[in-house]
Amino acid sequence: MVRLDVVGPQGRRGSGSGVIVSPDGLIVTNHHVVAAAAARAPGVRLAVTTADGLRLGARVVGADPDTDLALVRVDENVLLPSAALGDSRRLRRGQLVVAIGNPLGFESTVTAGVVSALGRSLRASNGRLVDDLIQTDAALNPGNSGGPLVASHGEVVGIATAIIQGAQGICFAIAANTVKHVLGELVRHGRVRRAFIGIAAAQTALPARLRHLAGVAQESAVMIAGVDPGSPAAEAGIVAGDVVLAIDGVPVTGADELVRVLTGERIGRALAIELLRGGERRTVPVVPLERPGRTAA
Repeated sequence: MVRLDVVGPQGRRGSGSGVIVSPDGLIVTNHHVVAAAAARAPGVRLAVTTADGLRLGARVVGADPDTDLALVRVDENVLLPSAALGDSRRLRRGQLVVAIGNPLGFESTVTAGVVSALGRSLRASNGRLVDDLIQTDAALNPGNSGGPLVASHGEVVGIATAIIQGAQGICFAIAANTVKHVLGELVRHGRVRRAFIGIAAAQTALPARLRHLAGVAQESAVMIAGVDPGSPAAEAGIVAGDVVLAIDGVPVTGADELVRVLTGERIGRALAIELLRGGERRTVPVVPLERPGRTAA
């Protein structure tokens, strides 16, 4: 874990936390922590401080505001200890986790809690909808943003991103599987190009009785909470309350998988979306568009 400081001509403009994910100095953090540096604002620089006090310069390699993630690389040629990103699909409610960060300027602070819920969606202050969030009661404060949420086996299962002011123990982290997908895109392309069908969705469990009646093997899927008017999903007849089981034969068991399936390669190509509606399975064709600067999937 590292501390990130965004410094401008008038002094420090903000700070947060980050996680070293590669020994050659790749760091994952929140986009809102390094937004000024990502925008190449005049006179703004990024400084990294490691847990053992090493101070390094850094630059933003790529950012994805839609998931509030950014990738940073240190300028110096150094070898740093790195953390492993785990499989967030293995998380369960009630599982113990710890959050590490620099809350309110107190460096390398650790708090403990449990996974309160999975597959949450949260609309950010700029209107952006971030899907597949982990809800936890591990205490987070300003400065924790971008820091790791770590499971008991030592793997990073999430990146701390938000708190609800005035609430007790309602904090959110971006699931590690979403982080891995976004980082792969940023490393390869410098940006994340996505397909867009116009839905807001969250993970939902499929009860055993429903799975038996519908002939479904998977234990979870994605519940559609809303459909944008005029979107590809709306034109295909998809409505709120439908449950997405699979896309082009690929099972969709969580919001992170929905994000991964709707890649740039899917733009303009018809998708076969398998739905569960009223206990019955049906398949509808949907042709995604390139995702605009909006908030739905």
